[in-house]
Amino acid sequence: MPTAREALMDAALSALTTRPWPSVRMVDVAFAAGVSRQTLYNEFGGKDGLARALVRRAADGYLAGVERALEPPGGTGDRLAATAAWTVRAARTNALVRALLTGCWGEWLPRPAALAVPSSSPVPAQRRADAGPPTPAELLGLVCDRAVAALSEGRPPLDPALPAVTCEIVLRLALSYAVAASAVPTDAAPLVREVVERWPAV
Repeated sequence: MPTAREALMDAALSALTTRPWPSVRMVDVAFAAGVSRQTLYNEFGGKDGLARALVRRAADGYLAGVERALEPPGGTGDRLAATAAWTVRAARTNALVRALLTGCWGEWLPRPAALAVPSSSPVPAQRRADAGPPTPAELLGLVCDRAVAALSEGRPPLDPALPAVTCEIVLRLALSYAVAASAVPTDAAPLVREVVERWPAV
């Protein structure tokens, strides 16, 4: 059973499917989540805090998916192809993930900024959310760091910089499929696998 915090974020996301963020009312979100409006304010501090929490959850969920894609045993090509496939799927199905990865925010989405002063929220998850979402460059950097760590484990490359360069190329290729789908029904994974397999030893 979801916590009140999770239920409120789910209700806010559901509201975003029918109206832009500026039109989403906190009283409606609380009602849809089955909690009081005071509970909403206790958890998030207000609408801006809820926006930051939504975006932080999207970023965390995307990064968790990256880690899952890198977990299975296999070659570099397979694991990076799985990461590319996840990136494309997440960006196409979650507008917040797409905005986080591309920096393109529309009027329908909350676009929160970090608080100017450190958060005083009594909720640890909210204090983290109040620090603000990562920029696209920061998010790609976090993905690259995870990929390099996973791919280099027990097998250092001939060139230490090569895994980072390869991951950067893979992610940018995946994003191109996410924002401009191919006319041919396909995805980035097979192309990523082919590119990595042709690359020097990573």
